[in-house]
Amino acid sequence: MAINSILAQIDSEIAKLTQVRSLLAGTGKVASKVTKPKTKKAPAKAKTRKKRVLSAEARKRIADAQRNRWAAQKAKS
Repeated sequence: MAINSILAQIDSEIAKLTQVRSLLAGTGKVASKVTKPKTKKAPAKAKTRKKRVLSAEARKRIADAQRNRWAAQKAKS
């Protein structure tokens, strides 16, 4: 009895698929998904980072270290 119900379901699926095939064959093309027309979008804004601020002490340490590097390089040559 279960086989009969399975066969009946298969037959109904075949009938549906046959209808769909005949509809598609009649138009000559496969229906495609309808999409919105493309519109121009405004360019995306680049992420801006928060500006880093060095303290006066930090700038002085960096400047002194760079001067020492320059002096060492000059002494070599």
